[in-house]
Amino acid sequence: MKIYYYVHTGHRTGLDRFRRACTIIRALGDIDITLLCSDFRIANEARHFGVDKAVGIDVVRNIPQIAQHGDKLIFDSEEANPIMLEDMRDFFSTFIRVSDKKDEIKMENELLISPYLSGKGICTALAVDEKYFEKKVKTTEVSYFFGDDDYEKDLGKNFSFIEDLNPALQLGFYYFLDYEEMLRKKFKNHYEFEDYDEMIQSSKILISASPQAILESVASGAKAIYIQREDYTRDFLELFESLNIPIVKNYKKEDLIEIISSIDNINYFEMEQSTPKIVKFIKESLNL
Repeated sequence: MKIYYYVHTGHRTGLDRFRRACTIIRALGDIDITLLCSDFRIANEARHFGVDKAVGIDVVRNIPQIAQHGDKLIFDSEEANPIMLEDMRDFFSTFIRVSDKKDEIKMENELLISPYLSGKGICTALAVDEKYFEKKVKTTEVSYFFGDDDYEKDLGKNFSFIEDLNPALQLGFYYFLDYEEMLRKKFKNHYEFEDYDEMIQSSKILISASPQAILESVASGAKAIYIQREDYTRDFLELFESLNIPIVKNYKKEDLIEIISSIDNINYFEMEQSTPKIVKFIKESLNL
């Protein structure tokens, strides 16, 4: 009987779920887990994120080609329809689903990890690696991380949104080569993909459309500003509002400038380290 962890990744979905999964797998320690990614390229990079076993499977429907009936699965994706989810609950002896939806409904034959819900069979928590809670000296005034994906090159279409701030740019994983080179020339002060941790821990202010980056930034003691992308889920809006994280929509530059001008007066809620809670929940759920 094997344990698998599936995450949805790709050129149009980014790596937020992947980063979250790696955080949880690292925290679980020496438990034998195989990470399944819907992209072969990031699966090959997983070892650099502390994950020894990772397999690219292209699409979610290929999970049964890797796993066997009775195996155990942690599932972090919005790809599956209700029928497919029910089939998974029947196929796996233990099915743990990660969800960011406030209106989520936990089914009887599954377990749930959620930042919003509570109750029997539910772990109410957010996965943020302990390393981000180590307060380090902030050496970069402003950083901008649009996300690990930008298929439509929206960052480039909205340069005016952040150009006057002269931020350090964090490059993403799924950027096209010509686009990436253009961004390097445009932002002389930039972080390569491999420097993500340094960017998070050294930025005084982080402007980002990545929900996971926002959470990690706040944990590190930075002032984070969330940019709601049109092509991204809005599931985090209520959570960020509860944490007093300012939000900018529709690339409204005047809203961003106003937030930055008064950012020292914003009382950010202190992030709770709840990853150990997730680890305990998963271990108990998997009978480990």
